[in-house]
This record gives sequence, structure tokens and C-alpha cells, in this order.
Amino acid sequence: MSRVSKSLKNAKVGVFFFTISIFIQFFSRKIFLDELGDDFIGLESTLRSILGFLNLAELGIGTAIGFTLYKPLYTNNQKEINKIIALLGVLYKKIGTSILAVGIIISLFFPWIFSDTKFSLFLIYFVFYALMISTLLAYFVNYHASLFGADQKGYIIQKYFQSFHIVRVLLQVIIVLYYKNFYLYIILELIFSIIYSVLLRRKISQTYPWLMIHYNGKSSVIKEYPEIIKKVKQVFFHKMSDFVKSGTDNLLIYGLINLQSVALFGNYFLVFSKLNSLIMMAFAGTGSAVGNLIAEDDKDNVNKVFWELVSIQFFIAGFFSLAIYYTMDELILLWLGEKYVLSKIILILFISNFFMMQITATINRFKNAYGLYSDIWAAISEAAINLIVSFTLGSFYGISGIVAGTVSSLFIIGILWKPYYLFKHGFEKSVLIYWKGLTSILISFVLSCLFVDFCINHFISREYDMNFLNWVIYSFKVSLFIIFIYGALLYIFNKSFRIFWTRIKILLKTTFKLN
Repeated sequence: MSRVSKSLKNAKVGVFFFTISIFIQFFSRKIFLDELGDDFIGLESTLRSILGFLNLAELGIGTAIGFTLYKPLYTNNQKEINKIIALLGVLYKKIGTSILAVGIIISLFFPWIFSDTKFSLFLIYFVFYALMISTLLAYFVNYHASLFGADQKGYIIQKYFQSFHIVRVLLQVIIVLYYKNFYLYIILELIFSIIYSVLLRRKISQTYPWLMIHYNGKSSVIKEYPEIIKKVKQVFFHKMSDFVKSGTDNLLIYGLINLQSVALFGNYFLVFSKLNSLIMMAFAGTGSAVGNLIAEDDKDNVNKVFWELVSIQFFIAGFFSLAIYYTMDELILLWLGEKYVLSKIILILFISNFFMMQITATINRFKNAYGLYSDIWAAISEAAINLIVSFTLGSFYGISGIVAGTVSSLFIIGILWKPYYLFKHGFEKSVLIYWKGLTSILISFVLSCLFVDFCINHFISREYDMNFLNWVIYSFKVSLFIIFIYGALLYIFNKSFRIFWTRIKILLKTTFKLN
């Protein structure tokens, strides 16, 4: 199967399952908030954030291992793959043990951390340890799954994970509606995590019968791969920065405001995180495809693929950013109620963060494929900027100030620094080529914003009773304007976007046997 075919299969399977998952998640969120309460959902989100902090101990091992696997997979060096996965197992078991130990220590402080909550300490401990056990399964049971991602077979993981996720959430909805029991709600998550891990491990054995599933070797295998250990240490700082950007907001909101605000923030965060994950599913396999492409050392092809991905990522970023701006308030109002609608400035900040994450995705994809992690100072600076700005502005402006910290750090490091670093050390070209190439795309987006706003304000009526059907119709009209205006301008002004759509048309004709 070709690299493009694998990427398309990953995308199709990922988007299919994830779309179903999104609808179920939105449906269930309303029920969980109504039946379990804002405070419990806020508590669960806060505990997940604490576990996210503990996962920093993972040190980016999975990312570094994935980078190292590209070449042996390309050459089908099974012996080398076994050794690398064995190394992953040794490292993950050490990290899993560390997470368990630190988690126990942190939990000793829960009586002080959650002294103002209405929930019993037993419930807090029960939720925390159930979630922690679910997390540790990835370290002790199914760490081999990293091979699926590096081998462009991430769709296998998605089939298993999303199927289990969908069934689990539906059962949790039933439990909550009939029993309103916090303990049963969490127990289901733990049970499904265990079953998922066992079945995924069995699937790994079936897919790679030559892979050593049970490795009893010693830690000396670590000494055989000093380059991987070096990459791991570098990736750690980038992982830390990623956590600070996305994982500390709940903790800051709880510390500076309250648990209820964590739930309010979580509703918007859910929308944007799920949308971001959906897009990642659409691009599933492209990271490993880029890694394999770079392993072939065809610089002209690398350059062509880079600009095609940049153009389509900009289109996706612009389309969803504009669509969300015009439809989000009504969605929250219909979905959860008026009290959950946050201010327009918070929405704009969320959109800004989402837009920048999308347009920097291609940069990150190529940066990771080249194994460029040595800019440790950039990761530390990004985390520091985020924390300082979020804490300072959050103390005065609440949620909007905290989100502003994330936006500012992403702009300074993600938008300004990372392209320079990739072009200098990866492509070995001037970054001015990048900014010059973006000129036509940025012009297309700015013009689209103006034209779309004019068309929506003059040609789409909003003077009717808002219900889900009317919202869907309104959103469909908004989406059509954005697609036609933004898509047409990009097609006219950007060559890479035209090449991309030509490629898509050829693939569609081949797939559906169209004349």
C-alpha cells in the first residue's frame, strides 16, 4: 500500500469513528452536566489535569521512538524494530512506576488542595486512582501500539479506541440517568480501559507476529541507543511546554476562580479540542508519511508536499475559525443553556488559539519528522510566557486572561520561531521563503474574512426562533459562503492549493472509478 493510500485510509477510518464519537460526546456532556452537576465535572477535569502533569514523566519517549522507527520500517529491519520497541518497554515501565509513586505522593495533599469542595475525600481519591490506573495501562500493557502510528496504521488504534469510547460513554449516560452514581460512572471508564488495553495488545501480536511482546531483557538496552536518549531529553521540554499550554488552564481556573468556572471553560475547550482532534484524524498518518518521505531524501518532493500541506491546513484553519465565530454562541445556547455562553472576547481568543494551532501543524509535523528538538530554550520560553501571562491576566480578567496567555505564547514561539528553526536546520533554506510563500495565503484569508462578513450580514437572516434545525440551516448557509469565497480565493492565488485539489480529484476518480 502506498504512502498516500495509507494516509487516506487512516483519515477515512479516523474521521468516521471520531465524527460519531463527537456527536455522542456532545449529547452526553449535557446529560452529565445536568445529572452530575457542574462541580463534579469540574472536579473530574481538574484531576485529569493533575494526571496530565504526571504524564510529563513520559518525557516524550513515544515521540522520539516514533522518529527512530521510520528508517527501520522503511527498510523492513525487523531485528532493529524489535530492539527499539524493547527499549520503549524498558523506559515506559520505569516511567509508569515513577508516575504511580508521584501520584501517590500528590494525592496525600488532596485534603488541602480540595478543602473547599463539597465532595468527600473518598470520592476524590476514588476518581483520581481510577483515572490513574487507566493512564498507567498505556505504560505497562500496550506500549507496543507506538509501532502502529510509525507504520501508518494508526487507523487500527482508532477502530479500537473510538469503538470502546462510544460504547463506554453510552453506558455512562444510562448509568447517570438511572442511578446518578459518581462511582459507577468512573468504574465504567476503568473497566473499558482494561478491556481496550488487553484487546489492543492481542491485535499487535496478530499484526506483527515477529514482534517481541514479552521482553524480559535488562535495562542495558538503553546504552545501545544514546541518540534516542538524547532525543528523549530534548523532547521532554517540548512535551512540558505542550502540557503548560493545554493542561494548566483547568488548574489555573480552579486556583484563581472556582470549580464551576472549570466546567464553563471545559464546554468551550471540549468543542475546540474535539474539532482539533477531528482534523488530526483527517491528517492521521501524514506525520509518519512525512517521516518516510524524508527518509527517502527527495528534497524536491519534500518541498512540494510541505507547501501542499501548508495550503490545505490554512484552508481548514480559516474555514472552521470563521464558521465557529458566526455559529458558536447559538450552539452553546441551544446545547447547554444561556448561563454557559461566555463572552465574545473569550470566543475570539479560543478561535485565535485554534487558528494558530492549525497553521503551525505542518511546521510541527516536519520538525518532528526531521527530529529537530534541540531548541529547548524555545519550549521553556513558551511554557514560561504562557504561565506568567495566564496567571497575571487571569488574576484580573478571569478566563479570558488565562486563554490570552496560551495565545500569546503560541504566537511568539509557534508562529515566529518554529518556522525559522525548521527552515534553517531542516530544509536548510532561508525562512524568508516561508513568509513569502504565505503572502498569497494570508491575503486570501483576510479578503475572505471581509467578504464573508459582508455576505452573512446582508444575505443571511437571523431574525427567527432559534432551534437546532434552524441552527443547522443557518450554519450550512454560513459554511457555503466560507467554502466558496475562501476556497475560490485560495485556488486563484495559491499554486500549492491548486495542485492539492488536482491530486484530490485524481484520487476521487480512481477510488470511485469516475470518468
